[in-house]
Amino acid sequence: MKAAAFTSSGGPEVLRVMEVETPEAGSGQVRVLVKAAGVQPYDAAVRAGWEPPGLALGWPRIPGNEFAGIVDQVGDGVSGVSVGDEVLGFTAVNAYAEYTVVPAENVTAKPVGMPWTVAGGFTAGAQTAHIALRELGVGKGDTVLVHAAAGSVGTIAVQLAVLWGAAVIGTASMSNQNYVRGLGATPVVYGDGLADRVRKVSSAGVDAALDGAGGEALAVSLELVKDRERILTLVEHGKAAELGIRLTPNKRSAARLAELAALYAKGDLRFHVRKTYSLEEASDAHREIETGHGRGKIVLNLEPSRP
Repeated sequence: MKAAAFTSSGGPEVLRVMEVETPEAGSGQVRVLVKAAGVQPYDAAVRAGWEPPGLALGWPRIPGNEFAGIVDQVGDGVSGVSVGDEVLGFTAVNAYAEYTVVPAENVTAKPVGMPWTVAGGFTAGAQTAHIALRELGVGKGDTVLVHAAAGSVGTIAVQLAVLWGAAVIGTASMSNQNYVRGLGATPVVYGDGLADRVRKVSSAGVDAALDGAGGEALAVSLELVKDRERILTLVEHGKAAELGIRLTPNKRSAARLAELAALYAKGDLRFHVRKTYSLEEASDAHREIETGHGRGKIVLNLEPSRP
């Protein structure tokens, strides 16, 4: 099969399409013909040499930890998933490929009306946002500060917090102010004086903060939120313990993903795909994701790569 892979760690240029062995579904697993795969900073870290804890990676290495496609092989002992099912799901690596094999409990049904490119990039941002807000105990009456509110995690976090009855302030660039407002948040612009701008739009203060930007965003969160257990960073992992703030635990599940997909199907969640790349353009997708800017999600569309 074709995969966007690398044989030595490095910059985006090490990613290239190569022929690798097609995996087979083992006991408890399913194989998925991948239609689309999301692109994340996590994938760029793997490409640069980081190895997810507890995972022994061989060579060549194939990044990608979220995908959507059609089940084409089912291993022994699997129930509830059949060949031909349209699914979206998650893994640690190996999604930038024509086929990926995952435990059957890592996939859930794709809503009929969800486009493949949306489905391919939906899993990580949606689950991360959901897990983070649950960790922060966000609910009715809270005022929540969401940094990087126009990104894939921020987009879902803003909408979920609003659905759960919270008021949301979302930080974003000037060009994304209307987008963030359309999600249901009060937008504020990044940069000097951010804390004062947040205070101006929330006289009652800020109860919780989700930091998707790091740096100044985290500093402002620490300044505005009294209870540090209600601050969670997606970026400043090395500082969390000393600051007494939260990180996102690994609680991804098919049940959580199904709940979020159902909200999308009902029209309660919107998800913006900023740009799609072909499998052959995976290195360009990594260059864009590493700029740290932009609205919504970058997705690999595998259809152009098929004969």
